[in-house]
Amino acid sequence: MMEPVLLDTDPGIDDAAAIAVAINDPHIDLQLITTVAGNVTVDKTTRNALNLVSFFKAGIPVAAGAEQPLIKPFEDAARIHGESGMGDYVFPKYDHKPIPQTAVEALYTTLKNSPVPMTLIPTGSYTNIALLLAEHPDVKPKIKRIIAMGGALHGGNMTSAAEFNVFTDPEAAEIMYQSGLPIVMVGLDVTMKALLTDETLAQLGQMGPAGVMLQKLFTHYYQGHEGGIPVHDVNTLAYLLHPEFYTTHPYWIDIQLNGPAVGATIADIRGAYHGEKTNANVCETIDAPAFNAWFLREVAQMQTNLEQH
Repeated sequence: MMEPVLLDTDPGIDDAAAIAVAINDPHIDLQLITTVAGNVTVDKTTRNALNLVSFFKAGIPVAAGAEQPLIKPFEDAARIHGESGMGDYVFPKYDHKPIPQTAVEALYTTLKNSPVPMTLIPTGSYTNIALLLAEHPDVKPKIKRIIAMGGALHGGNMTSAAEFNVFTDPEAAEIMYQSGLPIVMVGLDVTMKALLTDETLAQLGQMGPAGVMLQKLFTHYYQGHEGGIPVHDVNTLAYLLHPEFYTTHPYWIDIQLNGPAVGATIADIRGAYHGEKTNANVCETIDAPAFNAWFLREVAQMQTNLEQH
């Protein structure tokens, strides 16, 4: 059975790899891509998503979403992902355009029309998700679960406490985590261990246009990172398809909304503040060699699909 999926994203280099997996994996029925401001501005994240859909000759609709967080001033990550969000990589000139609906409208319509609940995968800030839940709470029964890249139990990458996606729009994260929906938190605790090794990166260049494209993107990304390259967002798809790669633990997650620790994801590890209640399954460890082997299989599938078009 194919898993019906909605991908909300801010490409961004690791998002590009996640999009590539979601488009090409035969077990995923990717029905919609929505974009949000995050790694770069939303006009650029939308263009990047459209370019990836065109690159893989896929017919997946792309809807542009929130241009800024709910309250907090917008801060991008162009210092990591480059001015375009795609490092130094330049796609061909495609004329693919987003659909007229906004991200929230498209998410709502797709969910309401789905005969079965769908998995929602946000890999950028959660602004679109928060707006969807606030404006259309009736859609919750159609959301099977949320597998969200973001957060950290132990240390951040924007401050010592906060991870980028949650830091970008903490109010949106708070709305999502208070929604009552099943949430899997795929945070830095695992994504900084799920490193693509030098051996994996070298193999990509021998795997056709898809592998070459990803290799060029990753080469720009975290150059010289010890032990390999983190591809944070790809972990959401790895968890979807292979939860056995991960160990998880249920916690109640609170979001810090202000002060120097804004954007921190605080786990009630003792059950001291919320009793027995939990609101997320948090990924804590990963089988990194299995992740690398799986990713190479995914890139091989991308190349097979390109050859069949």
